[in-house]
Amino acid sequence: MVYVTGDTHGDIKRFSDPRLRSLKKGDTLIICGDFGFIWDGTRSEERVLKYLGRKRYNICFIDGTHENFDLLNQYPVAMWNGGKVHEISGNVRHLMRGQVYTLEGKRYFTMGGGESADFEIRVEHNRWSKEELPTRNELLAAARAVEKTGGKIDIIITHEPPQKIKGFLQLKENREAVRVTGLNTFFDELAAFCEFKRWFFGSLHEDKYISTTHIGVFHNIVNAATGELLR
Repeated sequence: MVYVTGDTHGDIKRFSDPRLRSLKKGDTLIICGDFGFIWDGTRSEERVLKYLGRKRYNICFIDGTHENFDLLNQYPVAMWNGGKVHEISGNVRHLMRGQVYTLEGKRYFTMGGGESADFEIRVEHNRWSKEELPTRNELLAAARAVEKTGGKIDIIITHEPPQKIKGFLQLKENREAVRVTGLNTFFDELAAFCEFKRWFFGSLHEDKYISTTHIGVFHNIVNAATGELLR
């Protein structure tokens, strides 16, 4: 089975959640960005990654906005279930941008990245990196990968939501104006082209079923195929 949850931000207690005890060997847990366990490259961090890599299930994550991209990009690249990954440690893998994977007979498209809300006051390489936003070439490569499937994608995993979802939440919940980037716009185009069943995203740090197709995740653990909560 494949399950999806939200940003972990380096909180090891998230992996002591009793709900995860039901995951079996070969199952996969996908984290929607801001993994947080690749940050300073210390020995203690390496020990944590080795501990996570020994879990019986796969731990996969896309990148978010709070990542150490310099460290992340040093990991070896390999092919895994049809798409490129960074091999981190044991069963821990980074699902790279614009890739299509086949897991348990279903196609998964992944696109990490986003824009920090407070990027204007951050300093590069000090908790902020210009690499947090996908480049034009990465978006073009992602579009080509999706086109090869004819738009037949079952599950979409991103950190940021599409522009329409951001705007909907702003109007419905009277939020402050949200920043819209080219990535959000790209996701609107992706949504129009693809015939997907579910779209998961984590940047809003909310557990919210916005529609039957768009699901915001944070602490919830959701069965990707059925949309049901793991309890």
